[in-house]
Amino acid sequence: MRSIPKSVLLLGPMLLFLGLAYVLPLLGVIRWSITLPEPGLEQYKTALNDPLILSVFWRTLRVCAMVTVLSVAAAYAIALLWVRGGPLARLVSELCIIIPFWISVLTRAFGWLALLSNKGMINGWLQSAGLLDDPLTMVRNEFGVVIGMTHFLIPFAVFPIASAMRNVDERVLTAARGMAAGRLRIFWQIFVPMTAAGIIGAALLVFVFSIGFFITPAILGGGRSVMAAELIYLRIFQSPDWGLAAAISVILMVSVAALLALLMRQLQPGSAR
Repeated sequence: MRSIPKSVLLLGPMLLFLGLAYVLPLLGVIRWSITLPEPGLEQYKTALNDPLILSVFWRTLRVCAMVTVLSVAAAYAIALLWVRGGPLARLVSELCIIIPFWISVLTRAFGWLALLSNKGMINGWLQSAGLLDDPLTMVRNEFGVVIGMTHFLIPFAVFPIASAMRNVDERVLTAARGMAAGRLRIFWQIFVPMTAAGIIGAALLVFVFSIGFFITPAILGGGRSVMAAELIYLRIFQSPDWGLAAAISVILMVSVAALLALLMRQLQPGSAR
């Protein structure tokens, strides 16, 4: 008899854990979506034809896209200072990356609520300075949701970008400077393309994380900018309609998986230029 390869023995416990923690619950959700309240695909038809649910889907994708762009842009600037800045810039960058991990997502959401609400600190400062007569509405809308989610996800986007920056071949940059290329040209035409893998990895990571956000949109959106995770929660605990909530979950998961698969296919070496 052939002995079991060591790689299988090492991967076995992890695969077992993933199966128990993810595959079985997922199969349970799929079963609810086609059996509750009656067997069939009626819940999927309802989800795909309900204007309210479709508007929540589009809002979720729109907010997640904006959060991804803002988070990756801010993370790129922080990673640039962290990898290529001076000692002080690196210290400040490390603090900006590490400190947010010490603060829970709930605390951050309430902190932004205290800053952005109509009676919050920012509106108070602007009104006391005579710059505003009426307070700005910065919460209970998509603006507050985007700000809160972006603040939470920036540190996660820094690491893949910083890793790509550390792998940049300095000889290429030196050669470009030797050919009298300016700093902006070196940055946009050489440095950024060489770190494209980190940008793509950070964008995928942030987008997937943002799809499932619940606490931040619920607090800063105030029920007026409902996203998919909050809608699923409402359908389970307030309606309750477990079959429809399960169908929404499956549709969201399949949609995100299809988008990611399409993106990864476009990024294959033979098809992306």
